[in-house]
Amino acid sequence: MEREFEEIKRPTVEAVEAMLGKPFKVLDDGFVRVVDYMGSDASIVQAARVSYGKGTKKRHQDRGLIRYLMRHKHTTPFEMCEIKFHVRVPMDTWRQWIRHRTANVNEYSTRYSIAIDAAYETSPDSWRLQAVNNRQGSEGFLDTEQGAKLSVKEKQLHELSRQIYEERLQSGVAREQARKDLPLCTYTEAYWKIDLHNLLHFLRLRMDEHAQYEIRQYAKIIGEKIVSRWVPLVWEAFQDYVLEAETFSRLEREILSALYKGNKDEALKLAEEFGWLTYKEGKLTGNIERLEFEQKLKDLNITIPWSSEK
Repeated sequence: MEREFEEIKRPTVEAVEAMLGKPFKVLDDGFVRVVDYMGSDASIVQAARVSYGKGTKKRHQDRGLIRYLMRHKHTTPFEMCEIKFHVRVPMDTWRQWIRHRTANVNEYSTRYSIAIDAAYETSPDSWRLQAVNNRQGSEGFLDTEQGAKLSVKEKQLHELSRQIYEERLQSGVAREQARKDLPLCTYTEAYWKIDLHNLLHFLRLRMDEHAQYEIRQYAKIIGEKIVSRWVPLVWEAFQDYVLEAETFSRLEREILSALYKGNKDEALKLAEEFGWLTYKEGKLTGNIERLEFEQKLKDLNITIPWSSEK
């Protein structure tokens, strides 16, 4: 007996169809654009319900299922959606980007082609200072007068490095070698294809306020301008349960429990046991885990139970 199959139609999303190939500008000369995509909110629902048929089709029930999957970290259905981007990004930012190894990538090659004649420039008011408590981050800005001097020298460096690069090419030097002194702010381009689950992981890390400014700008465009329109139900759940959510470690929960019971002394004792409260010359020393917890307390309008001075 010949088996009958339900007709399958490729899901399309009008909002994404309308933006295909159209670039979203990022930084001074970068962009992100959607080249192709597969799936939609409905594809995730379909994958989740495959073990027991079609199930329901009402939007509120689809929304509830997607939220359940996100809330309980059932990630496989999100892998059924994929999207392919064409990006133009500074090389130093691309180094961070390419650390996400769960994607398919093909990058512009300066072995075969002449390097893109564009470099990311820093405005006088955008030179960031090194963070005190975070060795890999920045905090605050250099004053504009000093920044202006650095921006002038930056431009001179860019122009000189490009001039030397082109002189090498004109002299017949191989492209693979001529490129070696180009600055890391030189733009590169790539096609980047990734499934939705791993894209959301990328966005969780790179949209975070502690991520480097440059890659955060790309992540925000991808999340807020593209993913939010491609899979709106997923984006809503992602914001509620990941981006805007707060998690607490066992240690943090014990302190919160003590504070909830009104036992400040117990909270202080626990913090000391955890090694969070160390003083030097009467000042509380930096402890990243404690500082992160303090920020959570501030976000919840809970008074920090210890003093910064002894």
